[in-house]
Amino acid sequence: MGRLFGTDGVRGRANVDLTPELALAVAVAAAHTLAESDRSHPPLAVVGRDPRASGEMLEAAVVAGLTSAGANVVRVGVLPTPAVAYLTAEAKADLGVMLSASHNPMPDNGIKLFAAGGHKLPDEIEIQIEGAVEANATTAWDRPTGAGIGRVHDLLDGADHYVQHLIGTVPHRLDGIKVVVDCANGAAAEVAPVAYREAGAEVIAINAEPDGLNINDDCGSNHIDALRAAVVEHGAHLGLAHDGDADRCVAVDADGTEVDGDQIMAILALAMREAGTLTGDTLVATVMSNLGLRLAMSAEGVRLIETKVGDRYVLEELRASGYALGGEQSGHIVMPAYATTGDGVLTGLHLMARMAQSGRTLADLASVVTKLPQVLINVPVGDRTVGAGAPDVLAEVERAEAELGGTGRVLLRPSGTEPLVRVMVEAATEATAREVAERIADRVRTASPAS
Repeated sequence: MGRLFGTDGVRGRANVDLTPELALAVAVAAAHTLAESDRSHPPLAVVGRDPRASGEMLEAAVVAGLTSAGANVVRVGVLPTPAVAYLTAEAKADLGVMLSASHNPMPDNGIKLFAAGGHKLPDEIEIQIEGAVEANATTAWDRPTGAGIGRVHDLLDGADHYVQHLIGTVPHRLDGIKVVVDCANGAAAEVAPVAYREAGAEVIAINAEPDGLNINDDCGSNHIDALRAAVVEHGAHLGLAHDGDADRCVAVDADGTEVDGDQIMAILALAMREAGTLTGDTLVATVMSNLGLRLAMSAEGVRLIETKVGDRYVLEELRASGYALGGEQSGHIVMPAYATTGDGVLTGLHLMARMAQSGRTLADLASVVTKLPQVLINVPVGDRTVGAGAPDVLAEVERAEAELGGTGRVLLRPSGTEPLVRVMVEAATEATAREVAERIADRVRTASPAS
């Protein structure tokens, strides 16, 4: 069996790669792996989904798998991923399941798993679940019968619980702020506008009419042109864009200029340091964050710790060291005091709270970070390990790093899921970044030609 889990759960084209059969098998394996075996009552699972059409099919399969393994299930319906994590913790459930492919197009779907407390799974637990899927495919597992089969209940007010939790975290009312929110026709369509309005903002919602087929369709955090136009048209102070499952948030200022996850992290880090809540004056980000963030935080006296790519690795560092803020350039921002995973709506609330509290525009707040031009080239290769580790490739990287000095950087890494080597270069100018990236990419292609 190939590796099931990627950087954020199991993902693939629904009914082709991610079939109901696979979803059922993963659910059974997750129940066996994550539920405590010595409990005096059946394990409990919370199941939610984003609005894409295939989620209905996959939800049925997951619920069938969990109940067939003896777990009781609480279905919470269409909610953001962080809401499912929050409700998993609140219900003291053994596990949570979110059916979503995040920012991916509608034909895709995915399974995100949470352990007790609403925490994402470490690698070793994912490996155990994969092993259980494989074992159950070849060996019959003990199935409960009669009263031992799990039961299913629907939680109808999960969105209300989640919104009230979010409102309770806001350090300052948002009165006077006018915001356009792009809900990506996804899981944020109901909760994001409500949360922002209840916190005091004037809200204009766009792409907030999911029909199961239009999620992420030329909208949301990966497609912000419509948001830019709406902010300017309505004279809003800012715009916020979420992805399909609302664990991301990117912004645009009043002029429609993008404010990405790196800039949002910098704004929140300085606000939290001012409030005395930035533990150790430390921010956690991935190696993909722009060098401009590093330079800005250094100038402000904030330490930056880097992790591997993926918000799960940011989460692991935050939990292990007790830090209070971390995230990714893509807009996954984690505030462990309030959430166990990246939460786009929570991020939007705290970003606007900083604007309201300081009286400063988003453009002014974001100017703390001067982003360096960044060029990313995905190089198809025959062997990604050879392509990234060949001596002449490494020598070219070393030469490039010497040329760039402290004004840029090079990141070379093999993809975790595809036959690609990713070449990322930052430099003082776009032309320099592209020239250096192309030079390294050519070396990679020579070292391991694509078949």
